[in-house]
Order: sequence, then structure tokens, then C-alpha cells
Amino acid sequence: MITIFDFLFGQYKDYSTLHIILELIATIFGIFSVVYSKKNNILVYPTGLISTAIYVYLLFKWHLYGDLIINAYYFYMSIYGWLLWSRKDNTNHDLLKITMMTASDRTKSAVIFLGSIIGVSIVYIYFNKFTYWWAYIDTFITGLFFVGMWLMAKRKIENWLFLIAGDIIAIPLFFLKGYTLTSILNIVLTIIAIFGYLSWKRALQNEKLT
Repeated sequence: MITIFDFLFGQYKDYSTLHIILELIATIFGIFSVVYSKKNNILVYPTGLISTAIYVYLLFKWHLYGDLIINAYYFYMSIYGWLLWSRKDNTNHDLLKITMMTASDRTKSAVIFLGSIIGVSIVYIYFNKFTYWWAYIDTFITGLFFVGMWLMAKRKIENWLFLIAGDIIAIPLFFLKGYTLTSILNIVLTIIAIFGYLSWKRALQNEKLT
């Protein structure tokens, strides 16, 4: 009889110990990153850099190029967001406040979404990855995550909606690909992201009152 443990983690029997440890470390730092994001704390970015750097390496080894592109983009956006969030005014307060998307933001988000789908599709065609059914879903998820990370760097509250949607879709997808730890990570990220959205929403309302 197949146990629950075997069902969830049986695929790891063929993995190297190094890759399992690295995925676990990346998972832990990924959780830290989202927790700090929920708290609107700049530590979201250094913790995110560690997680995404490890995932870029692992995903390259696993030949999951769509997910690799997402994490490489995360790595870049973590540096970009870190720089934006670090800016202070003369009284040492953050220059970049939590705000809602503008019409310009929506236009740019649409361009980022479509551009990322086209870009990932080109990579998948080149590597002949559209032979896998999940490749089509990957292109859509990539668009969601690209927009979500860009909006987070801009401290736009709607970033959470894109990230939540992407995480929910990614939960079963990573499990079916054979990466249970990352699937579990996305469950945790989804829960934290929901609370993150509510926390940012309260902060935005308080900001308007003052």
C-alpha cells in the first residue's frame, strides 16, 4: 500500500541529496521573503534573492526553463525593488508608499504580461517543451508572476492578486512535475499572500486617513 509520504515525496528517491537540501533551503527563504513582504519590510528582497538564486540553479538542472525564467526575473526584480524600497526622504521615511494601480500601471502590466508569454513561448519552442501539457500553463503563470513582481517593486497593492492567482495554479503544477517541496511552498505562499493583501489594504486605508 502506498503511504501518504510515498505519494508526496516518492519522486525524491532519484534526486541527489544536494538538490533536496538546496530545494529545502530555497523553500524556507521563499517563505521568509513573502512573510517580510506581508509586513511591508524591505527584507523581502535579500531573502528573495537567496531563494531565487538557488531556484535558478535547480531549475536549470531540472530543465524547467519556464520556471527558470520566472525565478531569474524574480532575481532581477528583487534587486530593482530593493533599490526602490531603499529610497528615503529627508526625514528618513520611505519615498515609495503603498498605492493602487493607475491607468498607466495597467497598460504597462498588460505589456509585461503579453511580453512574458511571448518570450517564454519562444524559449519553449526552441527547446521543444510544448510536448508537455504543463508548458502551456507555464506561459500563463509566467505572465501573472512577471506582473505581480513588477507591481510589488512599485509597492502597488494589486501585486498580491497576481501573485495569489499564480501561486494557486502553481500548487498542483509543481506537484505533478515532481517537486513536492516547491508545491508545499506555494500553498504556504498563497496563505501568506492573502494575509499580505489584507495587511497592505489596511495600511493603504490608514495612509488615506492621515
